[in-house]
Amino acid sequence: MAEPQAYRTKFGSLSDYRKGSVEIISGSPKHYVFSNLFEVASKSRPYEKVVVGKNLEYVIEAIRAEGTSPWMTCAHDEFAVCMDGEVHIDFVKLDTAPAARDGTQPVAGEPKGRKMGNVALKRGHQALLPAGSAYRFTATRTGVLMQQTILGELSVQKWSDICLK
Repeated sequence: MAEPQAYRTKFGSLSDYRKGSVEIISGSPKHYVFSNLFEVASKSRPYEKVVVGKNLEYVIEAIRAEGTSPWMTCAHDEFAVCMDGEVHIDFVKLDTAPAARDGTQPVAGEPKGRKMGNVALKRGHQALLPAGSAYRFTATRTGVLMQQTILGELSVQKWSDICLK
């Protein structure tokens, strides 16, 4: 009897990733989406929110964390997972709720409200970005975030650039 094959999971990083592949059983490859979070982040501007997955109005975005982001807010909860590096998030509970629009919205200037504190994320850590708060990311070295939100004005769709052709 053959020994079961041992599998080893290798977690990628911005400096060490390998793009996988998709084996098409039937249909056309153009009907499938396949991208690599680290590859997308490596080609993105700092804090550009590039959509890498979409289900109805919900999206997963790849974000290159580098330096300090502008302040952002959202009318609904979002979450961010640190995939590589270390990222700090500062929070402010806004005096005035953000407009009831889908997705992440920019905050003009410094947010007005009560400071809520901060969170330090390392690889694999997740943070809730609560509705009605402003937040900004800071990374002292380049890293990668994966953010879940609803498709909005700051979401960038580059399907023809990032998908398997």
